Amino acid sequence: MSENSSYTPPEVWTWDQASGGKFASINRPVAGATHDKALPVGTHPLQLYSLATPNGVKVTILLEELLALGHVGAEYDAWLIDIGEGDQFGSGFVGINPNSKIPALLDRSKDTPTRVFESGSILLYLAEKFGAFLPDDPAGRTETLNWLFWQMGSAPYLGGGFGHFYVYAPEKFEYAINRFTMESKRQLDVLDRCLANRRFVAGDTYTIADIAIYPWYGGVATGAVYDAARFLSTQDYPNVQRWATDIAARPAVQRGRRVNRTWGEAEEQLRERHDAADLDTPAQEG
Repeated sequence: MSENSSYTPPEVWTWDQASGGKFASINRPVAGATHDKALPVGTHPLQLYSLATPNGVKVTILLEELLALGHVGAEYDAWLIDIGEGDQFGSGFVGINPNSKIPALLDRSKDTPTRVFESGSILLYLAEKFGAFLPDDPAGRTETLNWLFWQMGSAPYLGGGFGHFYVYAPEKFEYAINRFTMESKRQLDVLDRCLANRRFVAGDTYTIADIAIYPWYGGVATGAVYDAARFLSTQDYPNVQRWATDIAARPAVQRGRRVNRTWGEAEEQLRERHDAADLDTPAQEG
């Protein structure tokens, strides 16, 4: 199908797996498990099942930040979920996240384990559990949540919209790329204007809102996500650039970005993480 196709949607849509492009093997129009597979369990109360996508590293960054503050209860096991191989459709993972998306967290610190899915929900859960990176005062808390939910609502246009059609779609469609490029640049402008008079998105304090937004918008601004910085003219957003540079320099952020990573330079990768010392060892293999 080309951009100028006379394609007319059928009266009733049917699934043609062959038309799914790069992700045809793992995309499907139904939910639920495709195979039985129990999840591994480590020694720490917090068990994370994830991959170092922008959504995944939100959680590992927060966990590393909590550990840096001295919250020993934030020690965690991070298990790799290879979404390219369909690990997210195993019965164990679906039991934690019925939506079959990473990241997913199981908190085993109580008699009845608590499952937490959706990255924004995990960030909020951990911030409240440890009393960190979420202001106590109502105004500060509300502003933080404003920006946390802004990210949750906006990023699908950046990832599923712009990223999909600019990088992953089997064909390049000018209309789709133009549509989502326009929206992505509008969102970057929203963020740039927010940061014009603030060090962080919710004010002067680093919060879960920054941790949620940085992997997507900081990544796009610096070219780490989709290699699209030039295409999007991200140099036109100096406040975003400054903010992204500041956050990238944080040691906990640097550690968190490595966890469950299987691509890039070898020293950037850490397929699984079970102890802080794992981050001091050479890249894992296999």
